[in-house]
Amino acid sequence: MSKPEEYDLVVLGSGEPGKYLAWTFAARGQRAVVIERKYIGGSCPNIACLPSKNIIHSAKVASYFHRSAEFGITAGEWKIDMAAVRERKRKMVEGLVQVHLGKFKSSGAELVMGHGRFTGPKTVEVALRDGGTRVFHGTNVIINTGSRAKIDATPGLKDANPLTHIEALELDRVPEHLIVLGGGYIGLELAQAFRRFGSRVTVVERNSALVHREDADVSEAMEQLFRDEGIAVSTDTVLDRVTGTSGQAVQLHAKRARAEVVIEGTHLLAAAGRTPNTAGIGLETAGVELDARGSVKVDDHLRTTAEGVWAVGDCAGSPQFTHIGFDDFRIVRDNLSGGHRVTTGRQVPSCMFTDPELARIGLSEREAKERGIAYRLAKIPMGQVLRTQTLSETRGFFKALIEKDGDRVLGFTAFGVEAGEVMAVVQTAMSAGLPYTALRDMVLTHPTIAEGLIILFSAVTPKT
Repeated sequence: MSKPEEYDLVVLGSGEPGKYLAWTFAARGQRAVVIERKYIGGSCPNIACLPSKNIIHSAKVASYFHRSAEFGITAGEWKIDMAAVRERKRKMVEGLVQVHLGKFKSSGAELVMGHGRFTGPKTVEVALRDGGTRVFHGTNVIINTGSRAKIDATPGLKDANPLTHIEALELDRVPEHLIVLGGGYIGLELAQAFRRFGSRVTVVERNSALVHREDADVSEAMEQLFRDEGIAVSTDTVLDRVTGTSGQAVQLHAKRARAEVVIEGTHLLAAAGRTPNTAGIGLETAGVELDARGSVKVDDHLRTTAEGVWAVGDCAGSPQFTHIGFDDFRIVRDNLSGGHRVTTGRQVPSCMFTDPELARIGLSEREAKERGIAYRLAKIPMGQVLRTQTLSETRGFFKALIEKDGDRVLGFTAFGVEAGEVMAVVQTAMSAGLPYTALRDMVLTHPTIAEGLIILFSAVTPKT
């Protein structure tokens, strides 16, 4: 093995937290290198967050064509051109990659394309994409390898060659009948999108409800949305085996309510969870331990079990959101700069980009009850927010949990148009420690969706 090249910072993977660490410390004059196997900038700009939202927006436009008569518009003949939908997405991705390359150049961070693996403490050997090898040793090393779609051991599932979100976003034709395995974020977002493009869609979920970790009213509202859009929902359905081939004809053999069922379609999308990319990169040779789920074991500073080695993002078991990956960057940046910053107690906002959106910050009712936390509940239908009447988007609700004997906002859930944007307003108030009355008494522009917060927080029952 050749003598290692010495760097201040070696980053394995170019996803959100790792690339920002490299750009930041390179801009400060340190030698920083990022090793990337395939996707410059990581999953988010290439195959995940942004491409999926691009496709989802095209589907939303299609839904307006379906609803055109509702708005007094005669649409005439129209059709979905999936190749053009894909091309719009590809152009966006190409532009984002160029932005990333520009950031590497302007910061001075080096980008090396190839497959990296540890060969010793803080030492990474890279099989270069264009041939040859390089070896890097870092004063600090960042593991930033992300996660991938989980294809479990169900007999026949892997052999059926199911789509993951990566392949689904590259389809150039509308599937005749798409079966979506999994009722979580990725599965539901893409299920609705492809239904709006014209596919028959069936969602298969092993748990008793869609988004089963959310409150019952959320799950019920989401399931009603899907049924109203013509999406078949099969909950409490446990997969036994899969036959056939996705893209041609595929059959799911399962049990539902103790009865055997067969669900047939042309395409199968596997969206039933993710697994960390930690295998085959030599972590054991670097003294880096894994937890029971296969994630890199880290403390609340994101330090691994090996001195000078850190782990960030999905591979470290962090909540699987790009915005949490960015916060992981800030935590490691500050700790490497002599500060003290931890993951403990940080806010974890979430938004599912169905239409309407589902957004939440803080406690749900289920979580509050599980923890024995008393609360006062305020809830209003979206139809009370007058802006929704102008948009013909009255589906859903706002609800908030307020502490029983005080005025702090414990949690906020929105299922409705622009839910993610409104959530940010409540999150800001929560971060600032403001009482709910500050939102209740704020002067907000009429007519906006955020104005509904005045109605919501006016519905909080008095303290007893």
